[in-house]
Amino acid sequence: MNLAIIKYNAGNIMSVVNALERIGVAAQITDDPATIISADKVIFPGVGEAGSAMKSLEKNNLHQVIRALKQPVLGICVGMQLLCRHSEENNTACLGIIPVNVRKFKPDFSLLKVPQVGWNRIHDLQSGLFSNIEEGSFIYNVHSYYAEKDEHTIASCTYGLSYAAALKKDNFYGVQFHTEKSAETGDRILKNFLNI
Repeated sequence: MNLAIIKYNAGNIMSVVNALERIGVAAQITDDPATIISADKVIFPGVGEAGSAMKSLEKNNLHQVIRALKQPVLGICVGMQLLCRHSEENNTACLGIIPVNVRKFKPDFSLLKVPQVGWNRIHDLQSGLFSNIEEGSFIYNVHSYYAEKDEHTIASCTYGLSYAAALKKDNFYGVQFHTEKSAETGDRILKNFLNI
């Protein structure tokens, strides 16, 4: 399988590479449009801030490349958020592939701290991405922003409110949590993605 990981200035790339190596899969790290377009599967990782991440994509015309992809694509954390329409983080227009808005957790709605850091549970699993994963499985989060739930939500998580832990539209999948830090559950999700 020809697996590409999109290289840009907001990628948690080595963590993803290590997770893939753990499950016996090699990937090519690249910012070359032709290589990304020709890949069988694409992983779109991300950590950091949405505005600067979008600027990095636009600088290399990767925003247009990603929008045009027809093979399965998996966005992770900020990668998932960038697949959405808009982020409140620096009022950022994102890729607009999934018509969902990304909001900031409000620290005044509960006693919970922002950002959410640590283990939480996923529920309402609705996709082959979650094959052989039990309801309520633990996943690892580090984020201050969340995607709103709508008809594209394929998993939910609760942190003061219920939000989209995972999204899907057409060939695009996104997970808010870090698969590469989510132990066996994360490894299984990566395997399921590679089997789509």
